Amino acid sequence: MSYADFLSAKAVLAERPGRIVSTADVHSMLHPWQAELVAWAVRTSRAALWADTGLGKTLMQVEWARLSGETALIVAPLAVCRQTVREAAKVGVAATFVRDSAEITGPGIWVTNYEMVPHFPASLFDAVVLDESSILKQSDGKTRTMLIEHFALVPHRLACSATPAPNDPEELTNQAEFLGRMTRTHMLAAYFVHDQDGWRLKGHAKAPMMRWMASWAVALTKPSDMGGDDTGYDLPGLSVVPHLVHAEIPVPEGQLFATELGGVGGRAEVRKLTLDARVAEAATLVASEPNEPWLLWCGLNAEADALAKAIPSAVNIHGAMRPNEKADALLAFADGDIQHLITKPQIASQGLNYQHCARMAFVGLGDSYEQYYQAIRRCYRYGQTRVVEAHVILSDLESQIAANIARKERQASDITAALVAEMRRARAEVEYAA
Repeated sequence: MSYADFLSAKAVLAERPGRIVSTADVHSMLHPWQAELVAWAVRTSRAALWADTGLGKTLMQVEWARLSGETALIVAPLAVCRQTVREAAKVGVAATFVRDSAEITGPGIWVTNYEMVPHFPASLFDAVVLDESSILKQSDGKTRTMLIEHFALVPHRLACSATPAPNDPEELTNQAEFLGRMTRTHMLAAYFVHDQDGWRLKGHAKAPMMRWMASWAVALTKPSDMGGDDTGYDLPGLSVVPHLVHAEIPVPEGQLFATELGGVGGRAEVRKLTLDARVAEAATLVASEPNEPWLLWCGLNAEADALAKAIPSAVNIHGAMRPNEKADALLAFADGDIQHLITKPQIASQGLNYQHCARMAFVGLGDSYEQYYQAIRRCYRYGQTRVVEAHVILSDLESQIAANIARKERQASDITAALVAEMRRARAEVEYAA
């Protein structure tokens, strides 16, 4: 028996204890390929939908919740909760946003934010959805463990994410454990090896792991990945425009030029010294197209405060605001009531639909490719009709950060494409065997 055969034997195909439904049971507003995904996920019971931004995850998860249980809970980032309620109404589903279990009056679909989960006994629900389930990787260990353990006995579970980071064992193992498919420890032992570079797939483990994952997860970047029609899903284009401002910093001893950031401290100093120049560049961009909606991303409070002062028309959504204030402002930008928005990726980079906006600027960049990807995808998503311009404003010494982000983008695109192809093939084999 080969090693691949050995792993295949260890990975029992996922059972299908969910309700048996057909595409006819799914609301007609959904595309046929979306209805097929919903019906499959309902039958699978504990499933993952890793569908790229704009492919209709919200409508699919609402329909999954309606068909999977009598009393379902959808958990999402706070700013996304109200958007979920709006989307549910489009398919005639009454979803209600709640902050405490005392507000639950009986069967139905209830929506809450991640911070409120401990206020809801899991025994109230027979189905739960984690929207933006990548929070299992992004959050601290305490939050991740709480989510996995809190919902462990809920019979039907759905994990939805646009960025499952398929090259990241932490992401895959967390989602598998949340769904009750395999513990993190067992998954790492079965499919991964640890060396000086961290966790990586064992040489012969990829195909067996993909086949096993295909029994409970689907990844897609466009409708044709599910046999659908890509008409209307061709994005008009993304233009990433770099802007480098000169950093006037002291030359370190022993150097002719200041060519190194010097670690975290050095980077912070560079961002501080170039703040005015970067903010001025962003203000000039906004002034050049004042009637355009602009989304201005920053990483530091000082950057946000300076942007708000330089662009009086802009609204700054910051961490000190009350949660409901943040949600109101984020929806106001989506509705066009706010023209220029300043915020941080950790506040507004997930789940929100801003297709009306085709201009954004990063007044500095962090190292997180996922936050950068999610931030761009608020505007550059299916339904966008114009070329999106993403202006990245950095000091000349920070060009290495931009290069690193570009490298991660190429790597993630290659890995995602491979995952989609492997899972499409593996899922076809699983369905044929069934």
